Amino acid sequence: MTAQLVREGHAVNHKRVLRLMRERGILCRSKRRWVKTTDSEHGLRTYPNLSEPIRTYPNLIRGKKARDWSCLNQVWAADITYVRLPYGFCYAAAILDAFSRRVVGGHVSREMDAPLVLVALEKALAARRPEPGWVHHSDQGVQYACRG
Repeated sequence: MTAQLVREGHAVNHKRVLRLMRERGILCRSKRRWVKTTDSEHGLRTYPNLSEPIRTYPNLIRGKKARDWSCLNQVWAADITYVRLPYGFCYAAAILDAFSRRVVGGHVSREMDAPLVLVALEKALAARRPEPGWVHHSDQGVQYACRG
């Protein structure tokens, strides 16, 4: 709209055009579809979540806080997200090292299924080779709870 008005000789910038269109209710907004990526009502066996939110990483290990972790490969956190494409969605699984906050494994697929998270985990294990006793934390979605 701004480019057309400028071509016609009007002295406007994009912010003014946006404001005027918003005031008149003529903005074109694409409808965003919400995509559910966690199915926690699956009835499969899971380990209980501890009380604190994953974004701060406390209490994933009883008696330990994130600041107590002294090195890499003690706790990994995994999740799935979606990427909107012009013709649909694809899904990305990522595994983060909680100490370094770096991605240690990941995979992208057109399907949101167990192989998506298993390939990400296999890549992380091949790249990092953690010592026994490390923790792999994820939401309790069906992709993480099923047998693959």
